[in-house]
Formats: sequence, structure tokens, C-alpha cells
Amino acid sequence: MKLALLSTALLLPGMTFLGAAPAGATTSCADLNQVRIPASVISLPTTGGRVTAATGTSSVVSGQTIEYCQVDADLYPVDRSAPAIKMRVALPHGWNGKALMFGGGGYNGTIPALTGNVPFAAPDALAPLARRYATFASDSGHQQGPAAVPSLDGSFGVNDEAVRNFAAGDALKKTHDASLFLIRRASGKNPAETYFAGGSTGGREALVVAQRWPRAFDGVISGFPAWNNLAEGLYLGHLTQVLSRPGAFPGPAKQTLLYDSVINACDGADGVLDRVVSNPRCQFDPRVLRCPDGADTGPACLSDPQIGAVTAMSTAFRWPYRVASGETQYPGFPFLSGADMRTPFLGFGTTAPANPMPVTSGYGMQYWDQWVKYFLTRDPGFNSLDLDPSRPGKWLSRISELSTIQDRNNVDLRPFARSGGKLLLLHGSADELVSHRSTNDYYQRVRDLLGPDTTEKFSRYYLVPGANHANFGTPAFAAGWDSLTALERWVQKGQSPSNPVVADAAHNRTRPLCEYPGWPRYRAGDPDKASSFTCTR
Repeated sequence: MKLALLSTALLLPGMTFLGAAPAGATTSCADLNQVRIPASVISLPTTGGRVTAATGTSSVVSGQTIEYCQVDADLYPVDRSAPAIKMRVALPHGWNGKALMFGGGGYNGTIPALTGNVPFAAPDALAPLARRYATFASDSGHQQGPAAVPSLDGSFGVNDEAVRNFAAGDALKKTHDASLFLIRRASGKNPAETYFAGGSTGGREALVVAQRWPRAFDGVISGFPAWNNLAEGLYLGHLTQVLSRPGAFPGPAKQTLLYDSVINACDGADGVLDRVVSNPRCQFDPRVLRCPDGADTGPACLSDPQIGAVTAMSTAFRWPYRVASGETQYPGFPFLSGADMRTPFLGFGTTAPANPMPVTSGYGMQYWDQWVKYFLTRDPGFNSLDLDPSRPGKWLSRISELSTIQDRNNVDLRPFARSGGKLLLLHGSADELVSHRSTNDYYQRVRDLLGPDTTEKFSRYYLVPGANHANFGTPAFAAGWDSLTALERWVQKGQSPSNPVVADAAHNRTRPLCEYPGWPRYRAGDPDKASSFTCTR
């Protein structure tokens, strides 16, 4: 049943959050402070929780000054040695009667900004809090250490409950249940609709909530999801091994050479020269960049070991053993399909992997290093370069066990579809950190299990040429689409997305947002306008 939009008096300490709620049913912002969250309102095991602070505040969100009550709370673990889940809820003045949960990134460890926007949002698309959503999120059940690179502290992996909170997604449902309890406490009502939005780790979390709790969220936006987290980790370990070999690491100049060469070879294959590779069938052979005799003679060519590293990055890695999740390979990163080498931190990095792992190595190599030290061996002094994911030896049983927690590969989304849930899935074809080929695989599995017609009724998958991981750095195409409005219309009015258009904020141009496996081919006209392109397969 849809909840009518509710008005509010003021959102300041000592005043009510939702004036339209029944008399006696609301709680003022200040009165939420120190409120106990009973374990009974949370569907997964906890020992309850407590609000640690509730403060009336304001922020400029999407150009508007939004007044809201910020509620911070701790959810207590069952295992006393596990860290608490730290969560936050923003209860806005003029609540629209709806709620949205944000997902995290990397290893999480911090609470996402509740004033932020959804993945690949258009620059002019209002953020959820500016639309007067109640927004909420958590740190997924552990707190990042002060010396860690943001989102790259895996030290919580020594605790089983913390691992399940993060990797299996248990913290998501715990945070959801506690947040709705606080919204009810403040307003006297549940939200009419509740949405989830996240990218990367948050994209995996978006798929987790649809898989595990199909009635908890009415709509989900999943951007560039790292759904097969352990499978990708094994691949990153393989790549770390390759890049650490003598002479194999291609430095920044060679990475730029590779990028420019790919663009020069494939840019026009979609009908227009715009430095965006749209045609997925274009192939590039890095051997055309081979130095004379395969030796490293400078930045204008690649040595044989560097060609091997580049090829390894863009080739599937298959492990010669079984893991309990059933995953058998990871498809490799799309560097040879136009990923931008001007953002090396997400890909190769600027220095080769080593022990200790440099912060200037690629994000994925640092992610692997943390996983080996804390999730796998639980030995902070372990040298991750000593573990070959092709031959893990005594660590195989632990890898297999972790695969059941980290590979969220249950593609049976029929319960989510039957409950009326809608899924928007987005990925950039030039992603340097999570392979779009992996998302292609996930979506194809859904279609194979559910059938094309059923899949089409509740989900859309859009692949954006030239877009990288989260529009980081200087992407060839800085993707922006008002996906939240599209999701609202689908959930609330039954209007599925129709001929959507994605904008490139960095270059003032638009393209049709093609449903996978479609891609935009240039027809005629202004190459900066979506109307000049057609989606083709």
C-alpha cells in the first residue's frame, strides 16, 4: 500500500520529525538520542543497539539547503570480540514518505555520505536527500583504521562475524531493520517505498539485498557490482604475481602508450571518432607494440614480459581446482577494449607490486594483499606475493570456505520479481577495477535461469561505452543518468525505462543508453547528440 506524502513541522532539536503522524506516535529529533534498538526488531542475530547521537542539522544537497535530523547508532554484535555496526539515518524536513539505503565501497569501514547521489547520477539529478528521502547506511560492521588507504583496510577479516557482516551482507539487513525502526519511531509510519543504491562493493550489496531479502527493497540500483568477490580476488592475486615478475610491470608512460594505441585502433569501429570505444567486437593485439627483440628499450614500446602482463590483465584466469561457490574463473579486465590508462591507481598502479605492498600499486593489488593477510591466512605478517592462487596448497580449503561467503552468485531473482521489485544494473565498458565482462556473465545467468521475458519484466542492464569505475579521474565518458527517477516511475507507476539517454558531463554530449548486449552505433548528424546514434547488436 502506498503511503501518502507526509509533511513535517520543523527538524530541530526538541521538535517533531513528522507532524502528520498520529498524535503521540512521533519522537522529536533530540528525543531519539540514546533510544534503545531492541534485538527483536532486527531479523538477524544481534544484541540490539542504541542511538549514540541525534542532532538537527542542515547541508547543501543538490544546490538546496536541506534540514534534517542526523541519527547515529551502534548495532551490537553477538560475538563480543566483533566490532559494532555503526550506522546513520538522515530524517529530512518535509519527508516524502520514502527511504533509500546507500551501499559502500572497497572494504567499507566508513559510513557513506547520506547527502550523496546514486551511482552514475546525472549532474542535474537531485540526490535522494534533496528529494526528501529518508536516507541511511552503515560501515558494514567494522571501522577503517586511520592509516589505511580509504576503503583498503581489511584488518577486520580476522573476525568471522565481521566477515559475514561485510561479505555475506548481514550488516545490510541489520541496518535496514534498525533504520526502519527509527523511521517508525520518528514518524509513526513505515516508508511507502524503500530503495537501495550502490556501486562496486555497493553494487554487490545491491544484488545481495535483492537475492537474500526480496521483500525488503522495492527497487535496486546496482552499479559496476563486484558480485563474485572471491573469484575476482583470485584473479587479482594472479595479476599481482604476474606484475611482480622482473621487468613485467608497464610504467605510466607505457600504460598511456597502450591506451592511445587501443583508441587509435578501435575508436572508429562504432562509426565515429570520439575517443570512445563502443563496438565490443573490436580487437587489439598488444604484440604490435613489441620492442625490437622483446627487450625493454624505452617508453615507445612494450617488452615481452610487459606484453605478457598486459595480456594477463585482459585474459580470463581459470583456477585448476574447485571452490564451494562453483565459480571457476574471472574474465579479466577490459584494458584492451579501451579502459583509460590515465587513472592507473584503479588498474596497474604506478609501481610494481612488492612486499610490503606499496600504496602506489594498483587498487586491486592492495585489495589482494589485505585479503591474504586478514581473510585467508589471518597473519598480518604474511607476504601475499608468496601465495600463488593457481597453487594455493594448504590454503585451498579456506579459499573454498570463503567463496561461499564472498561469491554472491545466486541469480534466482524470481522472489524479488514476484514481490514487485525492480532492478537497474549499470556498468562502464572501460572499468579498470571491476570487469564489465563479469557483469555481462551475471546478467546472462539471470536470463538463462528466468528466461528473457521474465527478466525483462523487472530488470534492465545498461553497458556504457567509455565509462570507467565510478567516473573516477578523467574517464573518456563521464556517465550520468537520472536512474532514481526512472526507478521511481517503474516501481510506483509501472512505467519501465523507455529509450533512456546517458550524458557525458565532461564533454557535453549524450548517447543512447543501450540495453545489453546493445551498443550505440553512429548513424548521421551531430556526433554529440544521442539522436545521431542507434542501439545495435
